[in-house]
This record gives sequence, C-alpha cells and structure tokens, in this order.
Amino acid sequence: MADDSFRCVKCKQHVDTLSFGTTQRNHCPQCLWSRHVDNFPGDRKAACGGPMEPLAVFVAQGGEWMLIHRCKSCGVLHENRIAGDDSVMLLLAVAAKPLANPPVPMEFLS
Repeated sequence: MADDSFRCVKCKQHVDTLSFGTTQRNHCPQCLWSRHVDNFPGDRKAACGGPMEPLAVFVAQGGEWMLIHRCKSCGVLHENRIAGDDSVMLLLAVAAKPLANPPVPMEFLS
C-alpha cells in the first residue's frame, strides 16, 4: 500500500487518504472507524494507535458535519471532518443513536 492509504482497523477495507480532497483522513468511509494516530489534527504523532469508535456527529460552525471518535484503548476523544465519500447511512445512524437510546429513562421525559 502507498503512503497515502491505509487498511481500516475495523472492516479491513483499503482506504485512500487522498480521495475527495483531503490529505488528513484517518477514518474509513465504509464503517467510519478510525485509528488513534494524531495528538493534534494531522500531526500523526500519537503513540497509542488504538481503534477509534465513531460515537457522535455534530455540526460545526459554518455547517460542516464532524465525527466524534473515542479511542477504545486510551479513551481519548477526537473530532474529525467527514469526507465526501463517507457512508451517509452510517453518518445518519450515528447521529440518530442518542434518539434510539436516550441518556435518561423514557419515563422521566413524560
């Protein structure tokens, strides 16, 4: 594999980091999982290397969608820009997860 690609830590798909105009991609467009490779966005200096689970989606200032990942090894949280070829269905599923599993019991909401 070239230096501008990697194999997904979760689904093992080949991921091209240079697709759709990004040079700092570190998550898989198929399953949205990542690897803990950065201390700060794009530095590639993290020693952990653990798998990072996509936890949430939020809309940043300016309307750009971002993913929140949590490292399964060390627990660090990172935000990542989405890319044009990310699975829209999975992005929506991650965004809807809190609605399907609210943080408080439903009986407290009535």
